[in-house]
Amino acid sequence: MDSDVRAHTASQPPEAVVRVRTAGLAVTLAVVLAATAGVFTGLLISRDGYNDASVEAGFARDMSSHHAQAVEMGMLAHARSADPEVRTLGGDIALTQHGQVGIMQTWLRDWNLSPTGEQPRMAWMGHEDHASGGLMPGMASSEDLARLREATGGDFDVLWAQLMLRHHLGGIVMAEAALRLSDDKQLQWLAGAMKSGQQSEIGALEDVLRRNDAKPQ
Repeated sequence: MDSDVRAHTASQPPEAVVRVRTAGLAVTLAVVLAATAGVFTGLLISRDGYNDASVEAGFARDMSSHHAQAVEMGMLAHARSADPEVRTLGGDIALTQHGQVGIMQTWLRDWNLSPTGEQPRMAWMGHEDHASGGLMPGMASSEDLARLREATGGDFDVLWAQLMLRHHLGGIVMAEAALRLSDDKQLQWLAGAMKSGQQSEIGALEDVLRRNDAKPQ
């Protein structure tokens, strides 16, 4: 990502470079603070332990991995896009989901469970084949991410919005499954916050596509 920032700022006047680097440092610091806040919040609301095959453990593990990709794509948008609304949206997504990962990882530690388990991905949802091609719902493939890293200008914004929109839709499917399958009130609170937050962001992603005369994939 650092090389992307350098490439993007190489042709900018000095004051623009300072603004870009300052903004990048601010978002990076904010992500660290969000993760710290997520860990602290997780300590406050963690409950009795669950076993390795539980819905709660499966959700925390799989959604942490799912969120990690959204954080990566969000930071990429913040660094690469020329559209200030895309940069802001990408930073917001990265901050929110990084903090939520902190909460879920704290739960797993509190339950004396490792970040990874022996259960297949999505087994907690009741059908292991839900992880299509080894990917969880909505996740971008390695080929998708390679194309995103190579894209520039409006092409980058369109591809990013398409991938993130699909990613959010998949995340909502997972959050809804957690709401349906678990009676843990704190997990339901977090899954509900994920669902409502991502539904709101979907509207912003659709706006990006409309501004660029593009459609969801």
